[in-house]
Amino acid sequence: MADNAYQQMVFINLATKDIDAAKKFYTELGYTINAQFSDENTASVVISDSIVIMLLAEQKFAEFASKPISDSAVANEALICLSAESRAAVDELCDRALAAGGTHAKDPQDYGQMYGRSFQDPDGHHFEVMWMDPAMVQG
Repeated sequence: MADNAYQQMVFINLATKDIDAAKKFYTELGYTINAQFSDENTASVVISDSIVIMLLAEQKFAEFASKPISDSAVANEALICLSAESRAAVDELCDRALAAGGTHAKDPQDYGQMYGRSFQDPDGHHFEVMWMDPAMVQG
């Protein structure tokens, strides 16, 4: 088990065809770009204190990858799921994503105590946004 004083972080590395368009998309969702870890080929998108999306121009991403880059417009390389604090927050983030140039990924899923929607960013990366009733989590 991890030490409570240490907060483990998650860095999600995604290839992008257009770094400037990707930065614009994520800032329109309300996230910030950490300039300290960004340059002309990289953008560090701060999702939360412990989650960062590293957007990498395809040639930069290829320097780190040991396999070919999948074309996320036609194949899923991952499903990235972000939690939301309410059903309304799920809708708000997904609606902002669609307004900012993202595309609809699949129909909403409503299970009463769980609710989710999804979108794809301009590069085709698939994001799920999910709310779960806190009473369900507590058991």
